Parts: sequence; C-alpha cells; structure tokens
Amino acid sequence: MSPLLHIAAEELQNPLVPPIPELVIGLLAFVIVFGFLAKKLLPNINKVLEERREAIEGGIEKAEAAQTEAQSVLEQYKAQLAEARHEAARLRQEAQEQGAALIAEMRAEGQRQREEIIAAGHTQVEADRKAASAALRQDIGKLATDLAGKLVGESLEDHARQSRVIDRFLDQLEEKAEAAR
Repeated sequence: MSPLLHIAAEELQNPLVPPIPELVIGLLAFVIVFGFLAKKLLPNINKVLEERREAIEGGIEKAEAAQTEAQSVLEQYKAQLAEARHEAARLRQEAQEQGAALIAEMRAEGQRQREEIIAAGHTQVEADRKAASAALRQDIGKLATDLAGKLVGESLEDHARQSRVIDRFLDQLEEKAEAAR
C-alpha cells in the first residue's frame, strides 16, 4: 500500500474509537487499578462507613436516652413545682389563720384590759366617794357641833356626846334626802 492510502485509511477510521492496542492496554490498566482498589481501598471505605453508621446510630440512641431523661427531669420539675405551689398555698392559709387568731387574741386582750381599767375606775370612784363622804361627814359633824354648841349655849367638847349629836343630825339629813326622792 502506498503511503497515501495508508494515510487515507487512517483518516477513514472513526476518531472516537481508540485503536485496539490502546483499548486493550487501557482495559488491562483499569482492571489492575479496580482490583487494587477493591482489595485495598474498598475494605477501608466500608470500615469507615460502618463506623460512621454505628456512630450515627449510637448518637441517635444517646439522643433518645437524653430526651427520655429530659422528659423525666421535666416531670420531676413539674411535680416539684406543683408541690411548691401547694406548700405556698398551705403556708399562706396558715399565715391567714395565725393572723386571724392573733387578731382575736389581741381583741380579747384589749377587752380584758378595758374591763380591768373600767373595774379599777369603778373601784377608784367608789373609794373616792367613800373618802369624800367620810370627809364631808366629818366636816358637817364639826360644823353641826359648833352650831349646836352655839345654839345650846354649852360646849360639846365631849367626844361621845359629839358623836351622838353628829350621827343624829346626819340621820335626819339622810331621811330628808330619801323622802325628797
């Protein structure tokens, strides 16, 4: 064949299809690389993927456990909060009851003190009345004795006589006062 025909035959060949020797060498190189990757690299990749899968599954299990624990803690918190509210209500009720009891006690104490003051006042008034009555009786007796002595013309210095005259005079005055009522 002439060199021109050979060039023409090469030009007629499809540029997308590689020559057979290159195709065989490329296929052989591909099988070698693929075999190497399948033997060496693929087990390492599978191992890493398995570890990641286990880590993810473990993380999911840990998250579920943490969520369960958080739910449990939330329930405990709610129970403690309800108990604290109940305790606060109970303490508030006790404080109101103690306040009412204290007010009642203070009122009773005030009433008792008031009654004591009134009783002491009555006692003092009665004592003052008796003292005034005794002082008045003595003054009236003295005046009556002096007056009687001037009227009778004799001295009423004798104590027994003086007492009788005074008593008689005061009895007469009391009878007149009662009759006037």
